Amino acid sequence: MQDLIEQLREFADERDWDQFHSPKNLAMALSVEVAEILEHFQWLTQEQTTKLKPEEFAKLKEEIGDVLIYLTRLADKLGIDPLEAAKEK
Repeated sequence: MQDLIEQLREFADERDWDQFHSPKNLAMALSVEVAEILEHFQWLTQEQTTKLKPEEFAKLKEEIGDVLIYLTRLADKLGIDPLEAAKEK
């Protein structure tokens, strides 16, 4: 997890994006990415959601990656260890 945090910090620093990565902005971006996950399941039956076509599965995988990235950045900005927070929950 720490490797991912460091990679994301470096990625943002190289692009001077840290100025835009306030907790509010990251939370908003996170909610958009979660909504994009929902789009892949909208109007599907329960059975269809477990049998996605390979191209849909690949797109869903990208969205899950985006969610993890934004959630990790948000937790980092707030000084929260997401793994510890999950364990405490």
